[in-house]
Amino acid sequence: MSRIAKNSIKINQDVSCKFESGNFYAKGKLGEMNLQIDPLYTVEINENEIHVNPIDQKDKENPKWGTTRSLVANIVTGVTEGFTKTLELNGTGYRASIAGSTLKLQLGFSHDIDHVIPKEIKAECPKQNIIKLSSYNKEILGATAAKIRSYRKPEPFKGKGIKYENEFIFRKEGKKK
Repeated sequence: MSRIAKNSIKINQDVSCKFESGNFYAKGKLGEMNLQIDPLYTVEINENEIHVNPIDQKDKENPKWGTTRSLVANIVTGVTEGFTKTLELNGTGYRASIAGSTLKLQLGFSHDIDHVIPKEIKAECPKQNIIKLSSYNKEILGATAAKIRSYRKPEPFKGKGIKYENEFIFRKEGKKK
């Protein structure tokens, strides 16, 4: 029995949610999203909370129940508050800048890297070595941040590369004489 799935999802007045024909729709101040719900489950919407319930009692043991509840909760949180990820560039000469919908990265290669940012994501560079990404869609935000990080992952000896803001890089000791 899932502990996560039994919990209700709290919603406030500025979110409008509906569940019809197997799809969950949520609309808030940041955007509008929908999710196709597994046919084993149904979504029950009250005035200020949402419950994800299995249709059959035997599906209470299915791990998809907790996953479905988390996906619905992420949609509700995304359209009300949104999600943010911050990336830091560590290294000499590493810098980032934004031109339109393109993120230009200088990461010590002989060429610059141009990464096209999806339209759902808002990116900004308050400093040359910090990239702030924000979106209402947690899935696209995480995939974009991971793709940007993959251009130059942090290495364990000097810590150079692109890392998440709260990420700890385990440092290794160099060669001994």
